[in-house]
Amino acid sequence: MIALLKREIRLALRSGGGAGSALLFYLAVVVAIPFAVGPNAQLLSTIGGAVLWIGAMLASLLGLERLFQVDREDGSLDHLMMARQPLAALIFVKSLAHWLVTGLPLALVSPVFALFLTMEPVAIGATFVTLLVGTPALSFIGAVGAAVTVGLPRGGLLLSILVLPLCIPVVIFGVGAVRGAVTDPDPFTMPFLILCAISLFFMVLGPLGAALALRQGRA
Repeated sequence: MIALLKREIRLALRSGGGAGSALLFYLAVVVAIPFAVGPNAQLLSTIGGAVLWIGAMLASLLGLERLFQVDREDGSLDHLMMARQPLAALIFVKSLAHWLVTGLPLALVSPVFALFLTMEPVAIGATFVTLLVGTPALSFIGAVGAAVTVGLPRGGLLLSILVLPLCIPVVIFGVGAVRGAVTDPDPFTMPFLILCAISLFFMVLGPLGAALALRQGRA
């Protein structure tokens, strides 16, 4: 499992769909918003949490198309499916590697990017925490979409169509928690705990669904 995790991290960084591309896309989204809405600091601070969350969701989709595509092209996908370890466990490791390369860096740089949006310190901290616990759900949801579209020649668009509706609840509760941290009487704890539950749910269900999709696709 550790060897597979290291391999997936190396492949993700080498294929151009890793942290570099995701961070550049994330930065482009954050920088473009002030030009779109104008120099209204109060408005930027109000929508800052939503901007960071939507940017993180879109950036996390980068590289998902190649989550299983590289394995399919070099034949290692067949070896993974015939391995002694459960296929769902191997997919869990691959999804975890995607989060470590993509989702975790997005969460780590969010406090810096939040300065472009003139967000309050409490909102910056809340955004960082919610992204840290919420972005794993995006990677594990994406694993299911990547497994469904692995055999399609142009599966990137279909992957986005399949994944985005499932990611909306993650964004809703992530933004809701950020809003609750700075706005009374909106609560922070309830949407944050729901966000944690969503991540845990998809960390279990995502690999199982992706394994089923891969086996059905190879049948």
